[in-house]
Amino acid sequence: MSDISRHDREISSNLASWQAKPLLRLVYRDIHLAIARELAPLPGLAVELGSGIGNIKEVIPDCLRTDLFPNPWLDQTENAYALSFGDDSVANLILFDVFHHLRYPGTALKELARVLRPGGRILIYEPSMGALGKLVFGVFHHEPIALRDEITWLAPGGWTAADADYYAAQGNASRTFRSEQVELEGLRVESIRHFSQLSYVATGGYSKPQLYPTRAYPLMRRLDALLDRMPALFATRMLVVLSKPVA
Repeated sequence: MSDISRHDREISSNLASWQAKPLLRLVYRDIHLAIARELAPLPGLAVELGSGIGNIKEVIPDCLRTDLFPNPWLDQTENAYALSFGDDSVANLILFDVFHHLRYPGTALKELARVLRPGGRILIYEPSMGALGKLVFGVFHHEPIALRDEITWLAPGGWTAADADYYAAQGNASRTFRSEQVELEGLRVESIRHFSQLSYVATGGYSKPQLYPTRAYPLMRRLDALLDRMPALFATRMLVVLSKPVA
């Protein structure tokens, strides 16, 4: 079984990079703003699963930040397979780079649908496998894209959330959310948007060198807008919006 504590070690490393890279903070702020614009306009909790270093609160101040491991900047610990929230109690669930860590995504989505209010939304931000995305995540990222590996949708009998181990397959969102016609565990796909996010790629992320000066960020965003029109070639990121139908 893989070492699930690896996730916590990555968080500590990412925090150091976040503090050292102003450009990274600018890019993430704009990504979080794009996510915030898709939130369901319902009263109730907005919960982020897998919050990592917890930076989403700068854009969504009332967001409840959670992760598998406790950290002083987080609000509570949660496991996507066994959430502590009651049925129909959460207005919005945000998963930023979490879906590709779910070994059994169908099992997790069932649990997310359980706690989501009718009319509520699940916002999933993930790697996208355009040609550039395959290059960036396949060559320059330590996690596998696993495009040819079988996706095990549901956990086997007898499996529990306590058995969760470290898993990564960065191509899983692109493979799962191929069209808005997909139906998933009682959830409806509202929209799927793909982004080039070259402005993010060239920051070097959390582990690679920054490739352009911070002052050039507005120019890079204009380039992103052009490349977004050709997702098959340039998509590296995607935002999937799921909703729970109102009965």
